[in-house]
Amino acid sequence: MNGQNKAMRNPDAACGNVQSATSRRDFLSRTGMGLGVLALEAILQETAPVRARAAAINPLAAHAAPLPSKAKAVIHIFAGGAPSHVDTFDPKPMLEKYRDQSLPGSSGVAFPSPFKFEKHGKSGLEISELFPTLGGVADDMCVIRSLFTDVPAHGPASKMMNTGSLVLSKPSLGSWVLYGLGTENLNLPGFVALGGSADYRQAAFLPSLFQGSRADFARGKPVNKVLLNLNNEFKNSPDVQQLQLSLAHKMNEMQMQGVQHDEQLEARIQSFELAFHMQAAATDAFDITKEPAAVQERYGKTDLGAKLLCARRLVERGVRFVQIDAGGWDHHTNLQQSIQRTSTAIDQPAGALIADLKERGLLDSTLIIWGGEFGRTPTTAGRVDQNSGRDHHAGCFSVWMAGGGTKGGTAYGATDEVGMTVAENGVHVHDLHATVLRLLGFDHTKLTYRYNGRDFRLTDNYGKIVDGVIA
Repeated sequence: MNGQNKAMRNPDAACGNVQSATSRRDFLSRTGMGLGVLALEAILQETAPVRARAAAINPLAAHAAPLPSKAKAVIHIFAGGAPSHVDTFDPKPMLEKYRDQSLPGSSGVAFPSPFKFEKHGKSGLEISELFPTLGGVADDMCVIRSLFTDVPAHGPASKMMNTGSLVLSKPSLGSWVLYGLGTENLNLPGFVALGGSADYRQAAFLPSLFQGSRADFARGKPVNKVLLNLNNEFKNSPDVQQLQLSLAHKMNEMQMQGVQHDEQLEARIQSFELAFHMQAAATDAFDITKEPAAVQERYGKTDLGAKLLCARRLVERGVRFVQIDAGGWDHHTNLQQSIQRTSTAIDQPAGALIADLKERGLLDSTLIIWGGEFGRTPTTAGRVDQNSGRDHHAGCFSVWMAGGGTKGGTAYGATDEVGMTVAENGVHVHDLHATVLRLLGFDHTKLTYRYNGRDFRLTDNYGKIVDGVIA
């Protein structure tokens, strides 16, 4: 699987034996997996070899990356709404010179950032005063200031950032990572999404096993309500549940001997098995109250703080990819007040996450990515005042990464003196994706999947690795 093509099964082929497939689905749905123990006991020993073979070829099992790498897991903090680069990680003091003046090639007038930038750490990385906690871990951060995308519209640009496609339904970044590496913990989903759109966690034409599992996580919410299927609705004992799953696998083996493999049914059975194992493992992983009070305080007692703490607990337990929805950056008006609320919400948790992972020896193996779908204009409509905001801008924006083999304390690329266009070392979203895959040990041109007669990849036919951000 690592870097090799894999043929997509024909979904129409399973129609050759509709009666058999349908009866099995009816059987599972009507019984709710509530099967008699006596019938199961009789086949348990016979089923064991089948289950052993299935485990040996489990597509979710961990595989080694084909290339040397440090990163083993990813935490993607998606700042939906598009943060303003000139107010966060790309200082533009020259905007003050042009305050309230028109800028060539733009509408509105120059709007200098209301916030000061300061140098932090031994590296002297310049970060806005909006992020005092992140300033304390600046030497572990790698800021890309020359990112650009194709369109300044939230929907397509968000889809591009998360799937590498503006319009078409393509697998998400997390699904590609899980497909390439598998997961270190088969008792938890390999790809967990803490909020966000379904488009951002979709598997599309990859097998459904690689789709992200949405966790309805919130601070203080009962842990058995976070993921679907964690409740033991029929109140069966663990032994009985395991027997039920064994029978399901046995029936699937019998089905495969007579007709073509039914991928949807197999995925359904595997989801039951994962749910069974998750009843203990996931409730523990999502229970942040088990963390010392000082750790909880460090992340901040907010929903976003809880999500980043939960993300650390998940990667610590072998989850491959965690995505966190951290939006609210669409500041067309009243930017000065609104951006302070949004930045405050992420600053303490993100700084705590970097420091916490580093102290636990996990930062080198965990790649953290923060950023939105595009940037915002260095101008505002009308005059500069307390209500000023910024419009959408695809020409340049900033993201930062930490850990996972990135070069800490660096700023890569540059925009022009007012932050309107890329001036040096432009990085397209495809290039960012190619670089993320390389940090995980993949040549992005070789991590492919054959679908409808074509080999697809995350970066389409584009993308170049940004060597300048790799340590």
